[in-house]
Order: sequence, then structure tokens, then C-alpha cells
Amino acid sequence: MAIPKKLIVVTASYDPLRKRILRIVNNVASQKRLEVEVKEEDWIFLTKYGEKDELGGASIPQVFIEYDDGSIRHVLTRVPINERGKPDNEAAERIILDALEK
Repeated sequence: MAIPKKLIVVTASYDPLRKRILRIVNNVASQKRLEVEVKEEDWIFLTKYGEKDELGGASIPQVFIEYDDGSIRHVLTRVPINERGKPDNEAAERIILDALEK
């Protein structure tokens, strides 16, 4: 079974959730002792591994897990919203942590 090696975040300098998603991913990475790689507007990577909309476009930010065998798995697109309509950092962390356990 492949072992998680690092978390990959695809974002952009203009992404309003950039700081938030990086904080979330860095927190999970420190808990699980994983590397973090940030890809800036890597549309080729997103096209190959990311979640796409009905027109084939990709949103940012997106989070992925890279395993020691080189495989990559999509984990999260955007930060979830709570019942008050605000970004839910804890829910995003849970999604990433749950994906690391599978």
C-alpha cells in the first residue's frame, strides 16, 4: 500500500483563499509530518489530476496527496462553507486528514 509523501496545493497569487488553504495544508502536514509543495497556476497539473467543472475548467485552490509510489490523488477543491456561509477550516482539515487515512 502506498504511503503519503506530501501534500500538493495548486493556487495562485490572486486566489482570495490562498493564505487560508496554505494555513490549513501546513497544519495538516505538520501533524502528519508530510512535505508541502505549492504549485502556482499549474493548469497542466490541474488538467491531469484535478477536479474539473462541466466545461472541463479547473478551479483553484485544489489539494492533492502524492504517495511514495508517485501516484497522486485529488483531495479537496475549495474550502467548505459552514452553516453561516463562512469558510470552514476545520472541515477542510478533516477532509484532508480523512483522505490521508484511506
